[in-house]
Amino acid sequence: VGEDSAAFELGEQKLSSWAYFTAILGAVLVALNILWINPSTGFGTAYIDAVSGLSPSPEVVLLLLIVIFAIVHSGLASLRDAGEELIGERAYRVLFAGISLPLAVSTIVYFINHRYDGTQLWQLQSVFGLHELVWFSSFISFFFLYPSTFNLLEVAAVDKPKLHLWETGIIRITRHPQMIGQVIWCLAHTLWIGNSVAVATSVGLIVHHIFGVWNGDRRLALRYGQTFEVLKSRTSIIPFAAILDGRQKLPKDYYKEFLRLPYLTITGLTLGAYFAHPLMQASSFRLHW
Repeated sequence: VGEDSAAFELGEQKLSSWAYFTAILGAVLVALNILWINPSTGFGTAYIDAVSGLSPSPEVVLLLLIVIFAIVHSGLASLRDAGEELIGERAYRVLFAGISLPLAVSTIVYFINHRYDGTQLWQLQSVFGLHELVWFSSFISFFFLYPSTFNLLEVAAVDKPKLHLWETGIIRITRHPQMIGQVIWCLAHTLWIGNSVAVATSVGLIVHHIFGVWNGDRRLALRYGQTFEVLKSRTSIIPFAAILDGRQKLPKDYYKEFLRLPYLTITGLTLGAYFAHPLMQASSFRLHW
């Protein structure tokens, strides 16, 4: 009853749409740098200073940053129907991204800069095979974390944004892949870093995504009614649970649902992010957030 996720037909793509997407992405990055990241012109430093001034503890500050982001992000998501009716789908997508993105960047940069500041709880980095386990877990987590890459043109409001009811691909494994991906990423990085900052970050992110599971199902139920209930009955939140108990029937060519450009794009971006870690760390350190 749902939609085919990650479907991408090259022949149906318009060069003008992707040119527009590239221009919008460039404009967003420039605006983000000028209005938020650049210490001389942006508000990011003042925001971090204000939150950091509430507590000397990096654990508390990180939790506060996550809570602020969660309230704004989930709050705007919950108000989506009313907001789109008021100002339109594309305008609301721009508003949503324009507020959420700077808060997300600030939280990520603060975590990178303070990830080793907490109390060390365990030290397992020398354990044989742990680096490979953490690397593989992090790699897999991104296939769950970013289902929004299925519709990049909607993310940038080039195409009209929609609240999708996905049913194929990774949705057969879990109805809430972003939450599962976040849990995998958090467990892997907490195991590797092993301190109180990593634990606090993981607790904050996982709690936010668990709330997102409830809120996401609620919004889909309101939008799609009985259609969503049918989809819900044959999918599961816990990975593979619906498959194992027979509620989800996999087609013989199920693997083909992953042999699509969006998943290949995720693979490339994930590998790129791994090799870009030193650049990300250096750029974050220069901000002194």
